[in-house]
Amino acid sequence: MHAAVVRQFDHPPRYEDFAPPVPSGEREEVVDVLASGLHPRVRSQANGSHYTSTDELPLIPGIDGVGRRSDGSLVYFSLPDTAYGAMAERTVIDARRSIPLPPGTDPILLAAAMNPGMSSWVALQQRVRFIPGQSVLIFGATGSAGQLAIQIAKHLGAGAVLAAGRGADKLAALAGLGADDMVDLAAAPDLVAHDLAVKAADVDVVLDYLWGKPAESAIMPLLTGRQDRTRLISWVQIGAIAGASISLPSAALRQANIHFLGSGQGSVSTAGILSTLPQLAVEIGKGSFSIDAVAKPLADVESIWNDRTGATERIVLKPTH
Repeated sequence: MHAAVVRQFDHPPRYEDFAPPVPSGEREEVVDVLASGLHPRVRSQANGSHYTSTDELPLIPGIDGVGRRSDGSLVYFSLPDTAYGAMAERTVIDARRSIPLPPGTDPILLAAAMNPGMSSWVALQQRVRFIPGQSVLIFGATGSAGQLAIQIAKHLGAGAVLAAGRGADKLAALAGLGADDMVDLAAAPDLVAHDLAVKAADVDVVLDYLWGKPAESAIMPLLTGRQDRTRLISWVQIGAIAGASISLPSAALRQANIHFLGSGQGSVSTAGILSTLPQLAVEIGKGSFSIDAVAKPLADVESIWNDRTGATERIVLKPTH
């Protein structure tokens, strides 16, 4: 079969012939892959930088996708950390890590939206006690996952959604997705701090896709601007595209009721994640959320791997069977 194959972590995957996968457990089966998303998580898998990396090579990247079973039915699948990923003509799935999809489901849309969508979907349903009517700050709202987080927070009943990201034009477009107010993180630092203290200080939940310096600079203005510092604010760390670490003043933990936690593999069980996904798949299939899904041939994987021209696009690789 053909697959995207990583043979060295400092080079994009190449389109090659590769031995077809063979199921080894009673719950495993081979499916024809129809679509697999090129998510940031997949890029870090392919360069060996993700915290789950085993350094095993060669590697077929791809952590999820839409496949066709031998009986013709469609399925969304999530893969464990394995050398046989989803970016191939066929892969092995575990039925316990899959969701049946109705006939007529758009494989490209599902493969594009499930991974970025589940980041906020799982966080708000598994990691915090989110109550409809509470307010949510999306930190890193202009990317594809952040844009979905705005829509998902509103869908789950958020009273107000505040969008923080870089670029006034990009932020202005988020009103159409449900954002009630915006903070431009590209503005002067004192203006950013002021806007956070005025607009976002009383939020209940922060969904943070950035971490690094932007988060480090935002924490104290948010806390010191709160009218009632004993009111809980849950800061959920989801992504770290702006940096892997921060410097956190000890005073932040003493002068306000803030809870820092993460949402991702390990902080939520596989069963916990999968229990929430069938309804997410239904909503994506219904068109409840807007996402910029772009299909590309799997054969072009090497040339498009490092293309970052469309920050809001979610590229989906499509094998040719």
